Amino acid sequence: MRTIAITSATGFDHVTPDGHPERVARLETVSRALAPLSPREASPATREALARVHDAVHIDQVFAASPAEGHVSLDADTWMSPGSLDAALHACGAVIEGVDAVLEGEAEAVFVGCRPPGHHAEPDRAMGFCLFNQIAVGALHALEVRGLSRVAVIDIDVHHGNGTQASAEREPRLFFASVHQGWIYPGTGAAHETGRHGNIANRPLPAGATGETWHPALDELIEAVRAFQPELLLVSAGFDAHKDDPLAGLALDEGDFARAGTALARLAQESAHSRLVCVLEGGYDCPALERSVAAFIGALQAA
Repeated sequence: MRTIAITSATGFDHVTPDGHPERVARLETVSRALAPLSPREASPATREALARVHDAVHIDQVFAASPAEGHVSLDADTWMSPGSLDAALHACGAVIEGVDAVLEGEAEAVFVGCRPPGHHAEPDRAMGFCLFNQIAVGALHALEVRGLSRVAVIDIDVHHGNGTQASAEREPRLFFASVHQGWIYPGTGAAHETGRHGNIANRPLPAGATGETWHPALDELIEAVRAFQPELLLVSAGFDAHKDDPLAGLALDEGDFARAGTALARLAQESAHSRLVCVLEGGYDCPALERSVAAFIGALQAA
Protein backbone atom coordinates (compact mmCIF):
# COMPACT_ATOMS: atom_id res chain seq x y z
CA MET A 1 0.00 0.00 0.00
CA ARG A 2 1.12 3.56 -0.66
CA THR A 3 1.93 4.62 2.90
CA ILE A 4 2.67 7.96 4.51
CA ALA A 5 3.30 8.99 8.12
CA ILE A 6 2.06 11.98 10.09
CA THR A 7 3.47 13.10 13.42
CA SER A 8 3.96 16.23 15.50
CA ALA A 9 6.96 17.62 17.31
CA THR A 10 4.53 18.96 19.92
CA GLY A 11 4.45 15.43 21.32
CA PHE A 12 7.94 16.00 22.73
CA ASP A 13 6.51 18.79 24.89
CA HIS A 14 3.99 16.52 26.62
CA VAL A 15 6.15 15.76 29.65
CA THR A 16 4.89 13.33 32.27
CA PRO A 17 6.34 12.93 35.78
CA ASP A 18 9.55 10.94 36.24
CA GLY A 19 8.91 7.22 36.03
CA HIS A 20 5.65 7.52 34.11
CA PRO A 21 5.47 4.87 31.35
CA GLU A 22 3.89 7.23 28.78
CA ARG A 23 7.05 9.27 28.35
CA VAL A 24 8.84 11.38 25.75
CA ALA A 25 11.19 8.48 24.91
CA ARG A 26 8.26 6.69 23.29
CA LEU A 27 7.99 9.35 20.60
CA GLU A 28 11.75 9.37 20.09
CA THR A 29 11.53 5.63 19.49
CA VAL A 30 8.58 5.86 17.11
CA SER A 31 10.23 8.73 15.22
CA ARG A 32 13.16 6.47 14.38
CA ALA A 33 10.83 3.81 13.03
CA LEU A 34 8.95 6.38 10.95
CA ALA A 35 12.02 8.16 9.59
CA PRO A 36 12.11 6.23 6.26
CA LEU A 37 8.64 7.63 5.49
CA SER A 38 9.74 11.27 6.04
CA PRO A 39 6.72 12.08 8.25
CA ARG A 40 4.84 15.30 7.75
CA GLU A 41 3.94 17.63 10.61
CA ALA A 42 0.31 17.76 11.70
CA SER A 43 -1.87 20.79 12.31
CA PRO A 44 -3.98 21.05 15.47
CA ALA A 45 -7.61 19.99 15.60
CA THR A 46 -10.26 22.60 16.30
CA ARG A 47 -12.64 22.60 19.23
CA GLU A 48 -15.41 21.91 16.69
CA ALA A 49 -13.64 18.68 15.69
CA LEU A 50 -13.27 17.63 19.32
CA ALA A 51 -16.93 18.38 20.00
CA ARG A 52 -18.05 15.71 17.54
CA VAL A 53 -16.78 13.21 20.13
CA HIS A 54 -16.38 14.99 23.46
CA ASP A 55 -18.88 16.83 25.63
CA ALA A 56 -18.31 20.58 25.95
CA VAL A 57 -17.73 20.29 29.70
CA HIS A 58 -14.89 17.81 29.16
CA ILE A 59 -13.23 19.98 26.51
CA ASP A 60 -13.47 23.02 28.77
CA GLN A 61 -12.03 21.10 31.72
CA VAL A 62 -8.99 19.92 29.77
CA PHE A 63 -8.32 23.40 28.40
CA ALA A 64 -8.72 24.91 31.87
CA ALA A 65 -6.43 22.31 33.47
CA SER A 66 -3.50 23.09 31.17
CA PRO A 67 -0.75 24.34 33.52
CA ALA A 68 1.60 27.25 32.96
CA GLU A 69 4.34 25.23 34.66
CA GLY A 70 4.88 21.90 36.38
CA HIS A 71 2.32 19.09 36.20
CA VAL A 72 -1.41 18.75 36.74
CA SER A 73 -3.07 15.39 37.42
CA LEU A 74 -6.42 14.67 35.75
CA ASP A 75 -6.55 11.25 37.40
CA ALA A 76 -4.05 8.85 38.94
CA ASP A 77 -2.60 7.95 35.53
CA THR A 78 -3.25 11.01 33.36
CA TRP A 79 -1.07 14.10 33.59
CA MET A 80 -0.65 17.41 31.82
CA SER A 81 2.41 19.63 31.49
CA PRO A 82 2.49 23.04 29.75
CA GLY A 83 2.87 21.36 26.35
CA SER A 84 0.28 18.62 26.79
CA LEU A 85 -2.78 20.41 25.46
CA ASP A 86 -1.02 21.41 22.25
CA ALA A 87 0.28 17.85 21.81
CA ALA A 88 -3.20 16.38 22.24
CA LEU A 89 -4.72 18.85 19.77
CA HIS A 90 -2.05 18.04 17.18
CA ALA A 91 -2.55 14.30 17.74
CA CYS A 92 -6.24 14.73 16.90
CA GLY A 93 -5.39 16.93 13.94
CA ALA A 94 -2.98 14.31 12.63
CA VAL A 95 -5.72 11.69 12.47
CA ILE A 96 -8.05 14.09 10.67
CA GLU A 97 -5.30 14.78 8.13
CA GLY A 98 -4.71 11.05 7.76
CA VAL A 99 -8.39 10.48 7.04
CA ASP A 100 -8.39 13.26 4.46
CA ALA A 101 -5.23 11.84 2.83
CA VAL A 102 -6.74 8.41 2.18
CA LEU A 103 -10.13 9.79 1.14
CA GLU A 104 -8.48 12.10 -1.38
CA GLY A 105 -6.29 9.31 -2.79
CA GLU A 106 -3.00 10.79 -1.64
CA ALA A 107 -2.20 7.55 0.15
CA GLU A 108 -3.76 4.17 0.77
CA ALA A 109 -2.36 3.79 4.29
CA VAL A 110 -1.38 6.36 6.90
CA PHE A 111 0.47 5.78 10.16
CA VAL A 112 -0.13 8.51 12.74
CA GLY A 113 2.72 8.53 15.24
CA CYS A 114 1.74 11.05 17.93
CA ARG A 115 1.37 11.19 21.67
CA PRO A 116 -0.42 11.28 24.06
CA PRO A 117 -2.51 8.23 23.12
CA GLY A 118 -6.29 8.55 22.96
CA HIS A 119 -8.39 5.39 23.00
CA HIS A 120 -9.23 5.49 26.72
CA ALA A 121 -10.58 9.06 26.62
CA GLU A 122 -14.35 8.90 26.92
CA PRO A 123 -16.78 11.53 25.68
CA ASP A 124 -16.92 13.07 29.14
CA ARG A 125 -13.53 12.38 30.74
CA ALA A 126 -9.80 11.93 30.29
CA MET A 127 -8.30 8.70 31.59
CA GLY A 128 -5.58 6.12 31.03
CA PHE A 129 -2.91 8.57 29.78
CA CYS A 130 -5.44 9.96 27.24
CA LEU A 131 -6.81 13.52 27.03
CA PHE A 132 -8.87 13.39 23.82
CA ASN A 133 -9.80 10.37 21.72
CA GLN A 134 -8.07 11.10 18.44
CA ILE A 135 -9.17 7.97 16.58
CA ALA A 136 -12.80 8.71 17.42
CA VAL A 137 -12.27 12.33 16.36
CA GLY A 138 -10.97 11.05 13.02
CA ALA A 139 -13.88 8.63 12.62
CA LEU A 140 -16.48 11.33 13.31
CA HIS A 141 -14.70 13.67 10.92
CA ALA A 142 -15.09 11.02 8.22
CA LEU A 143 -18.79 10.60 9.00
CA GLU A 144 -19.85 14.18 9.67
CA VAL A 145 -17.52 16.23 7.48
CA ARG A 146 -16.52 13.88 4.68
CA GLY A 147 -19.95 12.28 4.34
CA LEU A 148 -19.11 8.61 4.78
CA SER A 149 -21.87 6.24 5.86
CA ARG A 150 -19.88 3.54 7.67
CA VAL A 151 -16.50 3.65 9.41
CA ALA A 152 -14.83 0.84 11.37
CA VAL A 153 -12.18 0.90 14.09
CA ILE A 154 -10.13 -2.17 15.00
CA ASP A 155 -8.20 -1.79 18.26
CA ILE A 156 -5.18 -4.07 18.73
CA ASP A 157 -3.83 -2.39 21.88
CA VAL A 158 -3.42 -4.77 24.82
CA HIS A 159 -5.84 -2.59 26.82
CA HIS A 160 -9.47 -2.29 25.80
CA GLY A 161 -10.35 0.96 24.02
CA ASN A 162 -13.22 1.89 26.31
CA GLY A 163 -13.35 5.47 25.08
CA THR A 164 -13.73 4.49 21.43
CA GLN A 165 -16.35 1.93 22.41
CA ALA A 166 -18.26 4.69 24.20
CA SER A 167 -18.30 6.68 20.96
CA ALA A 168 -19.61 3.64 19.07
CA GLU A 169 -22.38 3.30 21.66
CA ARG A 170 -23.53 6.77 20.58
CA GLU A 171 -22.97 6.33 16.86
CA PRO A 172 -24.39 3.33 14.91
CA ARG A 173 -22.43 4.29 11.78
CA LEU A 174 -19.22 3.48 13.69
CA PHE A 175 -18.21 -0.17 14.19
CA PHE A 176 -15.74 -0.86 17.00
CA ALA A 177 -13.81 -4.12 17.37
CA SER A 178 -11.11 -4.89 19.95
CA VAL A 179 -8.74 -7.75 20.74
CA HIS A 180 -7.11 -7.21 24.15
CA GLN A 181 -6.05 -8.81 27.39
CA GLY A 182 -9.07 -9.37 29.58
CA TRP A 183 -9.62 -7.91 33.03
CA ILE A 184 -6.71 -5.53 33.20
CA TYR A 185 -7.09 -1.75 32.92
CA PRO A 186 -9.70 -0.39 32.24
CA GLY A 187 -11.73 -3.50 33.11
CA THR A 188 -14.11 -3.26 30.14
CA GLY A 189 -14.33 -5.17 26.87
CA ALA A 190 -16.20 -8.37 27.73
CA ALA A 191 -17.39 -10.48 24.82
CA HIS A 192 -21.02 -9.77 25.70
CA GLU A 193 -20.49 -6.01 25.18
CA THR A 194 -21.95 -5.69 21.68
CA GLY A 195 -23.62 -2.30 21.94
CA ARG A 196 -27.22 -1.15 21.60
CA HIS A 197 -26.82 -1.17 17.84
CA GLY A 198 -24.85 -4.42 17.54
CA ASN A 199 -21.87 -2.44 16.27
CA ILE A 200 -19.31 -3.55 18.89
CA ALA A 201 -17.22 -6.74 19.00
CA ASN A 202 -14.76 -7.64 21.77
CA ARG A 203 -12.34 -10.54 22.04
CA PRO A 204 -10.68 -10.54 25.49
CA LEU A 205 -7.77 -12.97 25.88
CA PRO A 206 -6.11 -14.41 29.00
CA ALA A 207 -2.71 -13.39 30.27
CA GLY A 208 0.07 -15.26 28.52
CA ALA A 209 -1.75 -15.58 25.21
CA THR A 210 0.60 -15.80 22.23
CA GLY A 211 0.09 -15.17 18.57
CA GLU A 212 -1.34 -18.66 18.25
CA THR A 213 -4.43 -17.43 20.13
CA TRP A 214 -4.29 -13.75 19.27
CA HIS A 215 -4.37 -14.05 15.48
CA PRO A 216 -7.54 -16.20 15.31
CA ALA A 217 -9.25 -13.64 17.56
CA LEU A 218 -8.14 -10.83 15.25
CA ASP A 219 -9.36 -12.83 12.25
CA GLU A 220 -12.82 -13.08 13.86
CA LEU A 221 -12.91 -9.32 14.26
CA ILE A 222 -11.77 -8.82 10.69
CA GLU A 223 -14.69 -10.90 9.45
CA ALA A 224 -17.11 -8.91 11.62
CA VAL A 225 -15.76 -5.67 10.17
CA ARG A 226 -15.93 -7.08 6.65
CA ALA A 227 -19.64 -7.79 7.16
CA PHE A 228 -20.15 -4.17 8.25
CA GLN A 229 -18.77 -3.02 4.86
CA PRO A 230 -16.92 0.08 6.05
CA GLU A 231 -15.87 2.82 3.67
CA LEU A 232 -12.81 3.54 5.83
CA LEU A 233 -10.80 1.39 8.24
CA LEU A 234 -9.09 2.91 11.26
CA VAL A 235 -6.75 0.95 13.54
CA SER A 236 -5.82 1.77 17.12
CA ALA A 237 -2.27 0.51 16.74
CA GLY A 238 -1.06 -0.23 20.23
CA PHE A 239 2.03 -2.40 20.55
CA ASP A 240 1.84 -3.18 24.26
CA ALA A 241 0.73 -6.77 23.63
CA HIS A 242 4.43 -7.41 23.00
CA LYS A 243 5.98 -9.97 25.34
CA ASP A 244 8.52 -7.39 26.57
CA ASP A 245 5.97 -4.74 27.52
CA PRO A 246 5.88 -3.95 31.24
CA LEU A 247 2.20 -2.95 31.54
CA ALA A 248 0.42 -6.15 30.48
CA GLY A 249 0.81 -9.87 30.00
CA LEU A 250 0.29 -10.96 26.40
CA ALA A 251 3.20 -12.52 24.53
CA LEU A 252 3.33 -11.22 20.96
CA ASP A 253 6.50 -10.26 19.13
CA GLU A 254 7.28 -7.98 16.20
CA GLY A 255 6.56 -10.81 13.76
CA ASP A 256 3.02 -10.94 15.08
CA PHE A 257 2.61 -7.22 14.46
CA ALA A 258 3.92 -7.63 10.91
CA ARG A 259 1.36 -10.39 10.34
CA ALA A 260 -1.36 -8.16 11.77
CA GLY A 261 -0.32 -5.33 9.48
CA THR A 262 -0.65 -7.62 6.47
CA ALA A 263 -4.09 -8.82 7.55
CA LEU A 264 -5.38 -5.32 8.23
CA ALA A 265 -4.00 -4.00 4.95
CA ARG A 266 -5.74 -6.83 3.11
CA LEU A 267 -9.00 -6.02 4.87
CA ALA A 268 -8.71 -2.37 3.86
CA GLN A 269 -7.92 -3.30 0.28
CA GLU A 270 -10.77 -5.79 -0.04
CA SER A 271 -13.48 -4.15 2.05
CA ALA A 272 -12.68 -0.47 2.68
CA HIS A 273 -11.65 0.90 -0.72
CA SER A 274 -7.93 0.73 0.22
CA ARG A 275 -8.40 3.37 2.91
CA LEU A 276 -6.49 2.60 6.09
CA VAL A 277 -5.43 4.97 8.90
CA CYS A 278 -3.42 3.52 11.80
CA VAL A 279 -3.06 5.51 15.00
CA LEU A 280 -0.38 4.93 17.62
CA GLU A 281 -1.72 4.00 21.05
CA GLY A 282 0.31 2.05 23.64
CA GLY A 283 3.71 0.37 23.69
CA TYR A 284 5.95 1.04 26.68
CA ASP A 285 9.12 -0.97 26.16
CA CYS A 286 10.95 1.33 23.77
CA PRO A 287 13.15 -1.23 21.94
CA ALA A 288 10.14 -3.52 21.41
CA LEU A 289 8.03 -0.55 20.32
CA GLU A 290 10.56 0.54 17.70
CA ARG A 291 10.88 -2.97 16.25
CA SER A 292 7.13 -3.52 16.27
CA VAL A 293 6.23 -0.22 14.59
CA ALA A 294 8.88 -0.81 11.92
CA ALA A 295 7.60 -4.35 11.27
CA PHE A 296 3.99 -3.19 11.14
CA ILE A 297 4.71 -0.36 8.69
CA GLY A 298 6.87 -2.61 6.55
CA ALA A 299 3.92 -4.98 6.25
CA LEU A 300 1.61 -2.16 5.18
CA GLN A 301 4.03 -1.02 2.52
CA ALA A 302 4.47 -4.55 1.18
CA ALA A 303 0.73 -5.31 0.99
